[in-house]
Amino acid sequence: MMYDLKGKVAVITGASSGLGADAARGYAKEGANVALLARRVEKLEALAEELKAFNVDVFIHSCDVTDEESVKTAMEAVHSHFKRVDILLNNAGIAVRGGVHDMSVEDWDKSLNTNLKGIFLSSKYVIPYMMEQEYGKIVNIASINAVIADKQDVFIRHSYNASKSGVLGITKGMAASYGKYNITVNAVGPGLFESEMTENTLFKSSDFLNGYNYQCPMGRPGKRGELNGVILFFSSEMSSYVSGQFVIVDGGTSIV
Repeated sequence: MMYDLKGKVAVITGASSGLGADAARGYAKEGANVALLARRVEKLEALAEELKAFNVDVFIHSCDVTDEESVKTAMEAVHSHFKRVDILLNNAGIAVRGGVHDMSVEDWDKSLNTNLKGIFLSSKYVIPYMMEQEYGKIVNIASINAVIADKQDVFIRHSYNASKSGVLGITKGMAASYGKYNITVNAVGPGLFESEMTENTLFKSSDFLNGYNYQCPMGRPGKRGELNGVILFFSSEMSSYVSGQFVIVDGGTSIV
């Protein structure tokens, strides 16, 4: 196994579909036991059945990352089951369209609560376990939109820009504070990947896809599983002296 995660316990928020489910497959393939957290338990059950083929322990629990009691209950259940938490992948996220001139306060709060408050709450109830065991790997899913923005009106997502930029801030803050406990904290910035969040929005627009493919040096969106290499690197001992960093996975789109 490339990353040697056998016996480690990885907790994945937003694991019911898309990049979270792909990451769960990546962790299981590398031998990690996985805790799958999301609101839609029926989708977690289907994924858990699939992951049994890797001969790892799979635990599922409902979790709404915007609700403190839900997160607290879920993380306590995970720790009760596995007796430790080695890896936390803060993956749960949403993209709410709209600019500051026309979006509602409710939509703004929904975006910030999921994308940023969710990382705060999930980390809040995992870090004490990591501090006690003096070991932990936290990987936060940010976005290319933490550092670039969309000019076209139809794709404006100011709350997404704000929340994903905030992910970089909390990543650096936690990395600086918890390194003394042998806890590393890093962030990953996906470019365009097909997922449940994008398949009915960005992938529905041929104009957007043509523009993206023209702009991207590799000429295409990301494929299923292509984010896993960086996620697994940040989750393994291969990154034992890497913390507070942000790696963009976008086929080079953000450099041109």
